[in-house]
Amino acid sequence: MQIRYRLALTGTAALGAAATVAAPATAQTLTLSVAIPRLSVAEYHRPYVAIWIEKEGATPRSLSVWYDYDMKNGEGAKWLRDVRQWWRASGRALKLPADGVSGATKAPGAHKVSFTAGKGPLGALGPGNYTLFIEAAREVGGREVVRLPFAWPPKPGATVKAQGSTELGAVALTFGK
Repeated sequence: MQIRYRLALTGTAALGAAATVAAPATAQTLTLSVAIPRLSVAEYHRPYVAIWIEKEGATPRSLSVWYDYDMKNGEGAKWLRDVRQWWRASGRALKLPADGVSGATKAPGAHKVSFTAGKGPLGALGPGNYTLFIEAAREVGGREVVRLPFAWPPKPGATVKAQGSTELGAVALTFGK
């Protein structure tokens, strides 16, 4: 003899159960503000900038690369080697231009870029300690790397800040829902 049970939810109980199943989890966002300073030099070129994330024991992930990607015959990509630390960490393995990662160089000023956990180049992040790197290199100029260490998962509203000294200005990483 086989016994069958049937559960029927009615009224507000049914709506609550359906909402629990259908509601997606709120995604965590990382918003990065990067200041590129205006330099008084005889020959100014916009910097190539690479932004990537590392966790000890994991493969580094390129999040954004600002370079002259639309030059004839892909000529701009050959100078990416000058963004040395990124190039060694993950740049040489990246097929460029990379959808959702490659972008044009930026003029001096404040720039914002956002990443959503579980999506795009950021992907899913497991709990642990991470470092977000921002590296800038400029033709006939200098090179600079700024590091922003953080723990994942972060508290919404938390901010990590750093200050560049030559090729980068103020850098801030803000976490939100």
